[in-house]
Amino acid sequence: MTINSVQTLFPGRHSINSTEKNAAKPPPKTYPVREPPFKGYLPPQADGFERSRSNPDSNAIVIDNGSSLVKAGWSFDKDPRFVIPPVMSRYRDRKLNKACQFIGYDAYVDATTRGQLRYAFDPGTSVVGNWDVMEGVLDYLFLKLGVDGADGGVDRPIVMTEPIANLNYPRRMMNEILFECYSAPSVAYGIDSLFSYRYNRGTDGLIVSSSHTSTHVIPVLNNKALLSNCSRLNWGGMNASEYLLKLMKLKYPTFPARLTENQMEGLVREHCYVSTDYDTELSHYLDWTGLEDRDHVIQYPYTEHVVPEKTEEELARIAERKKESGRRLQEQAAKMRLEKLMKKEQELEYWKDLQRGLQSETKKEAKRILDAEDLKDEAHLDRLIRDLERSIKRSRNRDLGIEENEEPQEEMSFPMLDIPDEELDEAGLKEKRHQRLMKSNVEARQRAKAEKEREKARQEEEERLDREKRENNFEEWIEERRVARQNILQKIKERDRMKADLGNRKSLASQMRMKTLANLAADGPKKRRRGGDDDNFGANDEDWGVYRTVATGDQSDDEEEEDLGAVLENVEKELLEHDPEFTENHTLAAQSDWTKSLIHVFLRGPWPFDPESQREAHQLHLNVERIRVPEVVFKPSIAGVDQSGLVEIAADIVNQRFGNPDDQAKLLRDVFFTGGNTLFKNFDERFRNDFRGLLPIDAELSVRRAADPVLDAWKGAAQWASGPELAQSSISRQEYMEKGSEYLKEHDLGNATSW
Repeated sequence: MTINSVQTLFPGRHSINSTEKNAAKPPPKTYPVREPPFKGYLPPQADGFERSRSNPDSNAIVIDNGSSLVKAGWSFDKDPRFVIPPVMSRYRDRKLNKACQFIGYDAYVDATTRGQLRYAFDPGTSVVGNWDVMEGVLDYLFLKLGVDGADGGVDRPIVMTEPIANLNYPRRMMNEILFECYSAPSVAYGIDSLFSYRYNRGTDGLIVSSSHTSTHVIPVLNNKALLSNCSRLNWGGMNASEYLLKLMKLKYPTFPARLTENQMEGLVREHCYVSTDYDTELSHYLDWTGLEDRDHVIQYPYTEHVVPEKTEEELARIAERKKESGRRLQEQAAKMRLEKLMKKEQELEYWKDLQRGLQSETKKEAKRILDAEDLKDEAHLDRLIRDLERSIKRSRNRDLGIEENEEPQEEMSFPMLDIPDEELDEAGLKEKRHQRLMKSNVEARQRAKAEKEREKARQEEEERLDREKRENNFEEWIEERRVARQNILQKIKERDRMKADLGNRKSLASQMRMKTLANLAADGPKKRRRGGDDDNFGANDEDWGVYRTVATGDQSDDEEEEDLGAVLENVEKELLEHDPEFTENHTLAAQSDWTKSLIHVFLRGPWPFDPESQREAHQLHLNVERIRVPEVVFKPSIAGVDQSGLVEIAADIVNQRFGNPDDQAKLLRDVFFTGGNTLFKNFDERFRNDFRGLLPIDAELSVRRAADPVLDAWKGAAQWASGPELAQSSISRQEYMEKGSEYLKEHDLGNATSW
C-alpha cells in the first residue's frame, strides 16, 4: 500500500515537499518496555494494629477492593499502607517438595510464578469470581497490616469499597468470609467513586468515574447519589490495554518478542493521550513534519548479532591474500591453456602426417586406417584438420591480445544430395545423410535470421504507427498507455499473490497444485501395474505443458515469459515523457520508496528500516494508537462497542432525566472526574468542549478532577470510617447472624438494596 492508495484513510493528508522528505531526521528516542511489576519484599507493619488498640471499635481496617489494585490501610492513615494487584500464584516446587503461594506483586517474581497467575475478579468485570484468590489476598493484607486478634480473628471493624450496583452474591460471599473466617466485629460497604467525591468535598454534581473495567456517570444532589439515574459504559483501563494489544498484534503480526497486557497497560498510561480534536489530528498524525516527536519508539529487549570489525591491517592482509590467490589462478589458467594448445598442435601434426601418408596408400588400406582412427572418410579428416587449425589460431591470437575479425563464411555446397542413392556406395550414402543434416541446419539458421528480420521490421512498423497515433490522436494514445499501465500493475499484483498463495500450503492455489501432482503421480504407475505399455511421457510436446500448469497455474506462456517489470518501465517512461499529469511520484519505483510509503511511516516512523538489525526488529512504533486508544471512551464504536460515548451518556442524564433547571444547574456546576482511566492528558478539556456543545448556551459548566483519582476512593473511605457514620452504617456480627449474609445497611455513600 502506498501513499496514493490510502488517501481515503487519511483524507486531510497532503503531499510532502521532496526537500523536506529528504531532510535527515534525528535518530529516534526509544522508550523501554515495562518489565513485570515485581516490587520486592514488603515487610509487615505492625505499628498500625498496636495503635488501633487504644480504640478498637473506631479504628477500622479500610480496603479499597478494586479490580486493578487493592488498597489497604487503617482509618487513621493518610495513605494506604499496601497497594497490590488482586492476583495469586500457587504451585508446588518439585525441588523443595513444598506448596508455594505468592500474592500481589510477589506473583511477578519470575516466569514460573507468572505462568500460574490467577485473578480474583472475573475477566472484564469488577465482580469477584475466584474466592480462593480473594481469600489469599485478604490473608496477605491482614498479615502485612500486623493484625493479631483473639483466636486468629481480625477484631477490628472493616470498611470495604464495592462497585456501583454490586450483585448480591459476591457481597454475600464477602460477608461470609469476613464474619466466618476472620471473625470481623462489623463490616461496612460503600461505592468507591462516592467516597472519592466526598473526600474532594463534593455535595451536588455529576460524577464521572472511569476505572479499570467500566465507566459510570452518577448524579449527586444534596449529598445523595441518585443511583437510579446513573449510567454505565462498558469500557475502562483494562479494555484500553486489551485494545492496544490487539492493535499491536495486528500491526506487527511477526513481532519476535511476546506482547503482554501488563506491557500494554504501561504503554497506555505513559504514551497515550486524549486528542482535543480527534478527526483533525488523526488526518495529519502521519504527516512528515514533526512525526519524529509524535512517533514513540518502544524498545523491547534483544540480542544483537555483533560482527567483529577488522582493522585496516587485517583488511590489507586479506586483500593481499585475495590478490595473490587471483594471480596464482591466472598463472594456472595460462599454464592449462598452454598445455591445451600444445596438445592441439601435437594432434594437428599427427593428423597432417596421417593425411600425407594416406596419399601413398591404396584405397583399401586408406579405408582401414581411417576406420581404425574412427574417421568416416578423408573429408572427415579434412574437417578435423581445419577445425584444429582454426582453434589453434584463435588461442594464439587470444594470448597475444589480437582481436579477431570475423571470417566470411564460405557458402556451403551439398553436391551429394543431387546424386541418386542407387549410384552411391555405403560411404557415399553416409556422406549424403551427413550433407542432408548440414543443409537442414543451414536452412534453419536462415529461417531464424529471416524471422528475426521480419520481427524487427514488424516492431519498426508498430513504432511508426504508434508514433503517428500519438501525433494525430494524442488523447486516445495517452489513455491507452494509462490503461496498459494499470493492467501491468494488476498482473504484477496477481503474480505476487500467486507466489504468496503457492507458499501457503493451505491456499487454494497450493491445493490445486498438489492435486495436479497427485494425479500425475497416480496415472503412470497404474499403466505399468496393469501390464500396459511403458510410460511414454514426453514423447509429445503437449506432455511438457503439465509442468507449466503445475508451476504457474492457468497462466499462459506469454504471461509467464513476459518481463512485466521491463514492460512497466517502458510504459512509465513514455508517460513521463508525454503525459503532463504523470510525474516521478506516480511511478512504481517512487511509490515503493519508503519515504513515500504511508504504510512504512505507520509501521516504522520517519526512519529507514534495516530488517537485519535485531534492535529495529524488536521495536514498536506508537503513533496513531496514542490518540486512538483513549478515544474509545468518547467514541466506543471505534472498538466495536455498541454504546453511546461518555459525553452523550452525561448529556442524556442531565438533559433528559432532570427536568428541573435548578437540578441541572447544580449538576453542571460540579462535573467531577475520578478513576485511573481519567488520568489521560486533555481528558477533562476534551469532555468540557464536547459536553458544552450538548448543553444550553447559557448553562454554567465547571469540570474538575480528583486530587488523586486512584487513591482518593481509599482516602475518602478512611475519612468516612473515622467519623460517626461508621457505627450507623456497619453490619454488626449480631445483625449478620440474625438477618443473614445478604443483609445490607443503606447509607448515602453505599449501594441500595433494591433498584
